[in-house]
Amino acid sequence: MNSDIFSGNWKQFKGEVQKQWGKLTDDQVDQAEGNREKFIGLIQENYGVVRDEAEKQVKEWEDAMNKAA
Repeated sequence: MNSDIFSGNWKQFKGEVQKQWGKLTDDQVDQAEGNREKFIGLIQENYGVVRDEAEKQVKEWEDAMNKAA
């Protein structure tokens, strides 16, 4: 999923994001504003994972969202 699609569909994705990453608060999800880099950073901070792992999780989630669409 490219960054334009990621940010453009953020409002639709927010519920799915919170299901996948339940430690993220509503405010944090809003703070990401569909910015993939900010979102990856929030996952790193809240889950204590390295950047590569956070990127992998987001990529897997994006792939699942693409298949569901």
